[in-house]
Amino acid sequence: MTLEVGRISKSHGLKGQVIVNFTTDRTGERTAPGALLYSEDDVFEVVRAAPHKKQWLVTFKGITTREAADAIQGRSLWADEIDDPDLVFVHELIGKKLVDQHGIDHGEILSLIDNPASDLIELSDDRLVPLVFYVEDDDETVWVDIPEGLFDPAD
Repeated sequence: MTLEVGRISKSHGLKGQVIVNFTTDRTGERTAPGALLYSEDDVFEVVRAAPHKKQWLVTFKGITTREAADAIQGRSLWADEIDDPDLVFVHELIGKKLVDQHGIDHGEILSLIDNPASDLIELSDDRLVPLVFYVEDDDETVWVDIPEGLFDPAD
């Protein structure tokens, strides 16, 4: 299975380098020399990559001119899924029930909200649970270890 991991933003310089916006927290694997990234009918092999202003400056094998870099501008990049048993894809949590460490079912997970401190799990009753309290999940349930008082009614 492949996953979308980023997008080529624009060319940089005259020697075929491109700016890439990665949408993965696994940039180390995606930017390592020899890493393969897929786009449309092409396979790009990373030769060199370095952080550049919250993005990445990437050199792909065979892309050696500004014109070649311009030709791949705007493309989405895909990569093979990383085999990691601890890897959790947040979109797979949607629709499952959320159960705390006391076995209390707090309802269905509707969505995940991007938040700088911690992504937030949105429940069907509009309550929010920081994703940092996630413990594990299976096909039907997400277990969390929440602090005392998180779900207490407001006074």
